[in-house]
Parts: sequence; structure tokens; C-alpha cells
Amino acid sequence: MSTLAVPEHPWLLPGELVVPAERVRARPRRTTRDWVVDSLAFLLGLLWVLLTLGDALSPTPEMTIPLPHDWMLGVDTVLGLVCCGLLWLRRRWPLGLAVATLPLSMFSMAAAIPLLIIYFTVVVHRRTAVAVAVTGVGLLTNLVFSWARPDPVMPYWLTVTWGAVITLAVLAWGMFVRARRQLIVSLRERAERAEAEQQLRVAQARHLERTRIAREMHDVLAHRISLLSLHAGALEFRPDAPADEVARAAGVIRGSAHAALQDLREVIGVLRAEDGGDDAPEPPQPTLADLPALVAESRSAGVRVNVSDTVAEAEEVPAALGRAAYRIVQEGLTNARKHAAGAAVTVDVAGGPGDGLTVAIANRWPVGAPAGGTLPGAGTGLVGISERVTLAGGRLAYGRDDTGDFRLAAWLPWPA
Repeated sequence: MSTLAVPEHPWLLPGELVVPAERVRARPRRTTRDWVVDSLAFLLGLLWVLLTLGDALSPTPEMTIPLPHDWMLGVDTVLGLVCCGLLWLRRRWPLGLAVATLPLSMFSMAAAIPLLIIYFTVVVHRRTAVAVAVTGVGLLTNLVFSWARPDPVMPYWLTVTWGAVITLAVLAWGMFVRARRQLIVSLRERAERAEAEQQLRVAQARHLERTRIAREMHDVLAHRISLLSLHAGALEFRPDAPADEVARAAGVIRGSAHAALQDLREVIGVLRAEDGGDDAPEPPQPTLADLPALVAESRSAGVRVNVSDTVAEAEEVPAALGRAAYRIVQEGLTNARKHAAGAAVTVDVAGGPGDGLTVAIANRWPVGAPAGGTLPGAGTGLVGISERVTLAGGRLAYGRDDTGDFRLAAWLPWPA
């Protein structure tokens, strides 16, 4: 639904401009402005009928052209009054009324002003081609009127010229009013379209942000749960382990479970937030400086991890770049625990400003099925890492290398 501001004084606008164009009904309701205009049009037409009647009845008519028979004056007056009444219907059937009353313009003087108002309504509310067609017919009836009721003072062609000038002036005025209303409708539609596009962009940005958060939480929870599974498997494999080792493993399990629940609580809070404002809880945002803690967690779970860190100016690593490197190492360690339990893992991080950042994780290819089976996975971890590296403008490769080891390697750009 559009949230554009409602006009401060809608009663001052025509009915078709109060409601947006795509929701205009076939017969928009009259506004206060429409009632005032229609009332003034009716009074103006009625006043003209009375003036022509009074002038025709005077001993020396000045406005009206005398009729050959007195009864024609009464018919002309009645026709003028009827046309005044039809002015209240001109918004509903402008073209129909114009076509029905065009024959009157060939001889009626009293209906001249009401007929001009109806003609003006056609020009404003109908297409230009329709208005031009009605204008052409009106110019022809003007020729007949000047011949049927000749002016005793002005010559025939001068009378025709004055009638054509008045008709064309009304046409120009009506086309100007129509163009102005179309401009207003066009500007309103453009504003509503821009607002809808802005809302769509906000919704897309919110969706992308939530997808990013979900990807972050997949990486985090996969890491936590793999640690839980590894420690639980160790306890299952060695039920006769010393009490202190059992207690230490249980403590790690408890800590990992607590951290996983905390991460899950944060992402649920973000995904439930309706406004996406700054007050929404943020998921954890690790950097390259958190790699030692990540490696220590894996080592505490019994994974042999060898780290080679030759990053120049590590403290200058951009936050987004460090976070991407952290997630790549985290995914590599998680996959190694899932699919190559017991194998040694090598983590190599190198690079510097201008050269880019290289992250590589390698482990021996597993031989046979690990004890207790492999951990289940959705297979989306590497897909998410690939998307992350692509968005960062880097390159990613993974699979078995020439030595038969599984290798996950990524290069990320690091501007100088």
C-alpha cells in the first residue's frame, strides 16, 4: 500500500485527482470543489438564459437576434433551461451529452453557454482525437447558426469567425486543463513507483542481510556441533577414560553447547526483528585475529592442527577480509573433523597489502570409514564459502591435489 501523503486539502481538487489513477472508479465522487464548480456552471447557464430572454423581450434587443415567430422564443428558452439541467450530468456522460445537444447549437441562442460548458467538459475528460472531432462538428454547426440567425449588424463571415474564435479558445483552455491534470497524475504515479521501488530495495536488502546472517550462523553452528560430536565420540570410544579426562571432555561439550545456543539465540533474534533497525542483536563478527582461538578449539577436541601464519601487517587487515578468511579456515577445519577424523590438518595463511590474502587448509584424504560414521551435513558449507569469496572478488579452489590430499584454497584481494 502506498504511504504517500494525502493532500492537505483534498476538497480543493477534482474528484479524479484525489484518488490515485490506478484506483479511480468509473464515476469518482464529487469533491467540494466539484460541487462548487458545477453550481457555478449551472448558475452561469441559468443567468445567460434569463439574460437572453429579457433581452429578447425588450423593445430594442442588443444581445439576441430576433426570431421570426414569438413561439420560437419560448422553445429556445425551454431548451436553454434543459441544457442548464444537463450540466449536472456532464461529468458522467460528457461525450453523450455533447453529441445529443450539438444540433441545438445550430439555432439556439439561450443554450449557447450551457453548450460551451458541455463542450469544455468533453475536451477536459476525453482524448484529444475525440475533442477535435467534436470541435470540427461544432464549427460546422456554427456555419449553420450564422446562416439561420443572421446578425443584422455584422456580416455573415465575421459572425462565423467570432464563433470559431470562441470555440477554439474553449478548446485551447480545455486542452491546457487536461494536460495539467495528466501531468499531476503522471507525477503521482512516478512518486508511487519510486516509493514502491524503494520499499522493494529495502526488502531485498533486508533479505540479503538475513541470508548473510544465516550463512554466518551455518558456519558457526557447524563448527560448534562438530566439536560436540568429536568430544562425544571420544567419550563413547573410551568409556574407561580417567575421570579427569571425562570431566574435561564434558566441560568442553558443555561450553560448546552453551556457545552454540547463544549463537542460535542471536540469529533467531535477528531473523524475528521486523524493522531490521540498529537495535537488533548482531551475530558474532570474527576477524583474522580470532584465528588462534579457532585453532585452539580444534586442538582441544584432539585435532592435530599445524598453522603457518606469514601475513604481513596483520593488524591492518580489513575487517571484511579478515572475517572471510576466518570463515574459510573454520569451514576447512569443520570439514576435516567431519570427513577426515584423526587426520592432521595444515592451515596456511599468507599475504599482505597489494598481494592479496591466501588461505589454504589441507588434510590427508581419509582411508576407510571413520569410527562412528561421518557427521551429517547439508553440503552447503563450501557453497556458502564460494559465494563469500566471489562477492569479495577472490578465487576459490577445493578438491584433491597432486599428492592426494584434500585442499581448500582461496585468494582474497587486499588493496595496497
